[in-house]
Amino acid sequence: METQLVLTYHDELVTRRQKLEQVLSQAPSNENLNYLLREVDAALEKMDQGTYGLCEVCHDPIEPERLAIDPLIRNCLDHLTAFEQRALERDLDLAFQIQQGLLPRNSIQYDGWHAAYHYEPAGAVSGDYCDIILPEDSSRSLLFNVGDVMGKGVAASILMAHLHAMFRSLMITDMPLTELVSRANRIFSEGTPSSHFATLVSGRADSHGEIEFCNAGHPYPLIIRADGVHEIASSALPIGVFCHSEFPSSFVHADRGDTLVLYTDGLTETMNASGEQYGEERLMALLSGLRNASPQGIIESCIRELKTFKGEIPKKDDVTIFVLHRD
Repeated sequence: METQLVLTYHDELVTRRQKLEQVLSQAPSNENLNYLLREVDAALEKMDQGTYGLCEVCHDPIEPERLAIDPLIRNCLDHLTAFEQRALERDLDLAFQIQQGLLPRNSIQYDGWHAAYHYEPAGAVSGDYCDIILPEDSSRSLLFNVGDVMGKGVAASILMAHLHAMFRSLMITDMPLTELVSRANRIFSEGTPSSHFATLVSGRADSHGEIEFCNAGHPYPLIIRADGVHEIASSALPIGVFCHSEFPSSFVHADRGDTLVLYTDGLTETMNASGEQYGEERLMALLSGLRNASPQGIIESCIRELKTFKGEIPKKDDVTIFVLHRD
């Protein structure tokens, strides 16, 4: 396991041990607390021996996203006890319900815009981030975010929820978009392990058709116009890479009938049986024939073609498609 990750978990476990000792000083006979203290000591001993993060049954590495959630885990998914399997299934069901509750309404119309999205986890939960935030003040612009947290599974879904909470709380203040993303980056960096980051497109759309973007390492947005499909090429570092990063914005004007399309790389990096990626060129060719389609119609066409392209190959990554149409 990476040295930096071990150090992060080590500090977390030492802090946990100190807290347990403080509580046990008041209740020394509490068996549950004593059990937790023994588990923490066992994990710290493994770190000293260089065996931390290895399954006690097969000695292969334990899934990193599971250790990120619980650094006391002893076994990989293939060697869970029956009790642990049932507990994991309950946790995943609950995580799925919580994540679904964080998603916005699937079809939103506001101030001359019509937004819709498709959100498809590769497993029980997703590391993709998609949100549409309607301002309380009708004079302010619609805010939308599409992002992709590094990794998959429950750990990535927790960071997705972190992003959701950050932007929802920061939206209370009417700060410029560049400052909004910079502040979100700083909070994300300070509260997230250094090995984790997220790509993100954050945008504002006003009633005059002006769209402002901050692109933090995410696939370029696409806009469908009367004369074809165009990339909006601008990008900065993903959020969470450095605490103090700048996120310049770019602008594009959407005429009536134009449509903006954002997506995560689970769409364009989907593979078929021949090992070929779906790719951005194929996506742009499809979108060029959908100028007059509704947002939901565009999404359905994309998903239909993607399923035809990959055939029976199982999905390996989360897929999110966000469409914003100027009525």
